[in-house]
Amino acid sequence: MEVRILGANDAEAFWNLRLRALKENPESFGATYTEILERGIAGVTQNLGRHSENSDEDVTFGAFDGNTLVGTTGFHRETLAKMRHKSIIWGMYVPKELRRKGIGKALLEAAIAYARELPDLEQINLDVVLTSKEARHLFIAMGFETWGVE
Repeated sequence: MEVRILGANDAEAFWNLRLRALKENPESFGATYTEILERGIAGVTQNLGRHSENSDEDVTFGAFDGNTLVGTTGFHRETLAKMRHKSIIWGMYVPKELRRKGIGKALLEAAIAYARELPDLEQINLDVVLTSKEARHLFIAMGFETWGVE
């Protein structure tokens, strides 16, 4: 398995996996399937292309089994001056049939390693729904602590 930052060339694979995630686990994401579908793949291509423009603020990681995208997660660093010490890991998804194989852990490790290289970054946040027991277990095992329940 290879984990790397996705670029514009990965847009179709990311788009398809993201739509699947929103269909299968709508409770786990802020956006709805319909909202993402309406935005279209062009927006995905543009967002994934940001990293190639040397932006360290927003990146999306993908885990690949050969040429097949098998998991994703995003990283966003706050842009406001008083908030730049914070970041968030968002949108982690691994298809149900591929869970418990280390894919989520590898994605999380990649995002954390990336964050550690950014100057003046002090905090990584993430959100997880209470019903997502596998993800909660992984995040706790990786050192994340609960700071609130919404």
